[in-house]
Amino acid sequence: MSVFPKPYGDAVARLRVTSGFALLLAFAWLSHPDAQSLAIGLPVSAIGLLLRAWATGHLEKNSRLTESGPYAYVRNPLYLGTLLVAAGFAIASRRWLLAGLFAVVFLLIYLPVIELEEQHLRKLFPDFADYAKRVPPLWPTFRPAKSKRRFQWRLYVHNREYQALLGFLAGAAFLVFWK
Repeated sequence: MSVFPKPYGDAVARLRVTSGFALLLAFAWLSHPDAQSLAIGLPVSAIGLLLRAWATGHLEKNSRLTESGPYAYVRNPLYLGTLLVAAGFAIASRRWLLAGLFAVVFLLIYLPVIELEEQHLRKLFPDFADYAKRVPPLWPTFRPAKSKRRFQWRLYVHNREYQALLGFLAGAAFLVFWK
């Protein structure tokens, strides 16, 4: 059963990038980091970024069901990584309002998008239903599925995850040098 109506999911899927820019502006306007918040928040963001990088090194979109790497622990490691990056930046910013904004965007935009993507994967890959029974959507399991596939740099580059690294570096530089 769908939690979000498909028309809503389709509409918010188009808002992901726009909402990201809006959050970026709010972040730039409201953040007031200090040394302690940076020391705690930036490593949390870095962990999220590493999770995203690990995931993209296994992801072959629409050509095979990815069950290796972090996908053996959680069905949506890219979104979990994004959540960790946002949480880390919210911690670094020292503004609960930003954490609340990130949470609202995640709940109202990213969760419906996750649902749409999983509906697409169910249609594309007959094994997805079995995979979804074994692997949780956002909270990792401690009993990963076994897989022999390894991280591939070509997939990391193909999936353009280096853009997230550049965004992280820009955000970290902003916090450290301009605030």
